[in-house]
Parts: sequence; structure tokens; C-alpha cells
Amino acid sequence: MNRRKALHNVVLMIGGTVVGGNLFLQGGCKPAAEKEETLFSKDDEKLLDEIAETILPKTNTPGAKEAQVGSFMVLMVSDCYSPADQEVFKEGIRQVEKASSKEFGKGFMKIKPEDRLSLLNGFDKAQQEHQKARKDGEPAHFFRMMKELTLLGFFTSKPGATEALRYVAVPGRYDGCVDYNKGDRAWL
Repeated sequence: MNRRKALHNVVLMIGGTVVGGNLFLQGGCKPAAEKEETLFSKDDEKLLDEIAETILPKTNTPGAKEAQVGSFMVLMVSDCYSPADQEVFKEGIRQVEKASSKEFGKGFMKIKPEDRLSLLNGFDKAQQEHQKARKDGEPAHFFRMMKELTLLGFFTSKPGATEALRYVAVPGRYDGCVDYNKGDRAWL
């Protein structure tokens, strides 16, 4: 190999590392200024917060709304779901509003908490039936997606992990046999 060919190969290798590393770090994402937020509106995000709060309400621990689960759902569905699942999810938001208007004469955001719970319980029964009859490759029911995202978003958030679960930032040792007392919180 001659010196010119060797230098050419070294330049390609170093240049590929610099350019490839930069592409790897960016992950193929658009810059923030170029991102389009067209999949969900701010009203959709607020509605998702209220749905999540109905699923995991505030008690002596924070609720899903405090953990900003609505914005988590928007991010996860926009960035991680397939277009088919995104459409099922978006249609589910429309179904919640439509069912609320039909049953209570108002949108979901304007009905009482007990009416919200009643409405969502109906969707929960429907998703359980959908799961039983679901074939491979068929999308999940929208309400199942909402429930799963609510739980994931809440229990991986700071309020969920530190106030609803027993959180140990850096565990000191492994203890495989810990007594459980009724009412104890789960470990994270």
C-alpha cells in the first residue's frame, strides 16, 4: 500500500468516526426547531392528563396529573408507537369525548369525577373483551394503551417513584428476604 492510499483510508476512518458519532448522538432526530407537533394538540394533552388522573387519582400520594403523565403519553405515542397504533390512540381520544358527550351531554373535561370513572370503567370492560378476541398483529385497544402508559409514566416519574414507592437511590446491600407488612409500599 502506498502512502497516499494509507492517508486516504485514515481520513475516511477518522471522518467516519466524527460524522458517524455525531449522527449516533443525534439519533437521527430533527433539531428542536424543526420538530412538528401535529399529532396531538395541547387540549389532547390536557385531556390525557385528566384521563390519567382518573386512572391514578391523588390520594395521600401524588396523582398522575402531578407526574405530568399526559405529556409523557404524548411523547411516547408520538415517538415510539407505529403509525397504526398512533391512529388507534388518536381515535380513542375522540371516542372518549364522543362517549362523554353522548352519555353526559358534556365533554370529558366538564363532567364530574364519578362520571369520568364510570365512563372509563366502560372502556376498561371493552378493552378486556378486545384482548380476549384479539388476534396476533392486531393493534391493542386504545384504553389499554392509555392505562399502560399511565402506569409507566407515573411509576417512572419522580413523584411516582419517590412518593408512591419505597425508593432507595443507591441500595446498600441485597436482602432477598424482607418481611412484608400489610399496607407497605412496593420497592422500586
